[in-house]
Amino acid sequence: MKLNVPTLAQLSAEGKKASVVFWVGCAGSFDDRAKKITKAFVKILNQTNTSYAVLGIEETCTGDPAKRAGNEFLFQMQAMQNISTLNQYEVTKIVTTCPHCFNTLKNEYPELGGNYQVIHHTQFLKKLIKEGALSIEGGVYKGKRITYHDPCYLGRANKIYEAPRDLIKKLDAELVEMKSCKSKGLCCGAGGAQMFKDAESGNKEVNIERTEQALETQPDIIAAACPFCNTMMTDGVKNKDQESKIEVVDIAELIANANDL
Repeated sequence: MKLNVPTLAQLSAEGKKASVVFWVGCAGSFDDRAKKITKAFVKILNQTNTSYAVLGIEETCTGDPAKRAGNEFLFQMQAMQNISTLNQYEVTKIVTTCPHCFNTLKNEYPELGGNYQVIHHTQFLKKLIKEGALSIEGGVYKGKRITYHDPCYLGRANKIYEAPRDLIKKLDAELVEMKSCKSKGLCCGAGGAQMFKDAESGNKEVNIERTEQALETQPDIIAAACPFCNTMMTDGVKNKDQESKIEVVDIAELIANANDL
């Protein structure tokens, strides 16, 4: 199925505006696994007739990895380029499937002149359900045990704990919590630019520790809401030779699958 995704440039040429910009992010654009999350979210946006657009080739990295790795100069260069593009299109509202992009756009762009209402896709999906634009058929996941991993930049950094959990509960699934969850959640091991470098020496990789906590809940599915967490938890599940029994799935994919999109 060919997905029709409008760009801001196209809409601008037609004299139209989108009510929300979908910020795809580097992972969602280039990582093969994360592309599936992007497609799932786009299918939901299309199904609900949401007025949205993407920047397309005009979108560049938010600068989050550069900033976390200590290169403030590169971060500001990347941020200023994006802010210039967004302001040129008079963007006011952004939704993203990546908590890293979410946190940077929401909390770090304002001081550089980028003031937008920034929403994570789990919040956006919850809002669509509340407004009646999206309904969830929970049959596919009825009775499944799902444990949810809190991404650091969604949970502890921005206090968004309930939206993803509310969505899982709507699937008629059994939500089982890990011993470290919500405000006491544990990092997947990718945060702080750790995704792009080897870990410092220690007793155990962080993602293995987190995967062990997830496996303790005896889940059928580990739900994530971040492409980086998805990668780290998937690697952890493979390390434990459990990939044939346990899936690592983004919340957007759960909803798209439940609605047979």
